[in-house]
Amino acid sequence: MTWKTTTPNQEREAFIGEYQSGGFGLAELARRFGISRKTAYKWVERFVEGGWADLADRSRAPLNHPNAIGKAIEQKVLEMKAKWPRWGAPKILVKLRAQLGEEPCPSESSISRVLQRHGLVKAQGRRRARAQGTVLEDYTGPNAIWCVDFKGWFATGDAVICTPLTITDGFSRYLLRCQGLNAGTGGFIVRPILETTMREYGVPMAIRTDNGPPFASVGLAGLSELSVWWLRLGIRVERSRPGCPQDNGRHERMHRTLKEATAQPPSANARSQQRAFDAFRREFNEERPHEALGGQTPASVYAPSQRDYPDRMPEVHYREQWLARKVRPSGQIKWKGKSIYVSQALIGESVGLEPVEDGVWMVHFAACPIGIFDERHGRIQPLKKRHGNKR
Repeated sequence: MTWKTTTPNQEREAFIGEYQSGGFGLAELARRFGISRKTAYKWVERFVEGGWADLADRSRAPLNHPNAIGKAIEQKVLEMKAKWPRWGAPKILVKLRAQLGEEPCPSESSISRVLQRHGLVKAQGRRRARAQGTVLEDYTGPNAIWCVDFKGWFATGDAVICTPLTITDGFSRYLLRCQGLNAGTGGFIVRPILETTMREYGVPMAIRTDNGPPFASVGLAGLSELSVWWLRLGIRVERSRPGCPQDNGRHERMHRTLKEATAQPPSANARSQQRAFDAFRREFNEERPHEALGGQTPASVYAPSQRDYPDRMPEVHYREQWLARKVRPSGQIKWKGKSIYVSQALIGESVGLEPVEDGVWMVHFAACPIGIFDERHGRIQPLKKRHGNKR
């Protein structure tokens, strides 16, 4: 048995034939042919205006290209590229404006297309996805925000890699931890250090990190296993903007001082390097006056958090009118018999779905909104990108 196939033209002609018969309304015909009402009206208008011939496929190419540039200007672009081979479209555009003026000058993207067409620029590789920044709150007091990061790795005298993990209190600049790591920087290594720190100093209100692993991922809401743990503890997760170390400027400034004091040159081995870190931490916290603190030391300003680290992880609860769904080992939840992907980081956790409008739900994990679920699309979409400082 062979399948009967039809072309788009034949489908349009069959539609008009049924329409002319008068046996069906336009809305019913649109449903029968699997098209929108807008398309149905368009087909009828084309037939009325031009007859059967006007139902044929039309070219989608624009009749003119407003961004196309003339041969003379294109030649100028090529001449400038030959003269300054390291220049790209932005610099060539500046020179063209100086010669031609603003009005006849092409756009930067038009110049870039000329260079690409002639093979004069390297093809851009596909951008890797990366987590996005979040709204950054102000430092309002001790333990309002802890800053966590890795100081770039270096080798000790015995050629062993050392990657310091640092934790500071953003308000007082108190250096809570400076731990040299030489066995990787994954979440399973970082979590015990953070847990020990919280048992000693209490639980902060927020933790600010960059967008790299193990703190963040490219998944929904940038969640990683580490940040999921923080949210379970009632800690707000903050992430600086990609490529913007100034968002965590206080911590970055401490890193420069740390490097100068402990790694120029490095110590002979990991043990002696850790002793250097510990000595730096004591001096930084207890002896070194800080200009931003009015000449006080971080230790004189800092006080431990009143929120104790719990003996058992708290359960996540949602409002009564919300729906709760457990994330399966596949990273999916079940919804009306269908599997909807959420995040690998949330496997085994429960998410809450808050009704927003008919068929649309805000998806939450703990106190954090992480996405929008639209039943019509059948997937959870990320929230709009938000970053920067909240003022």
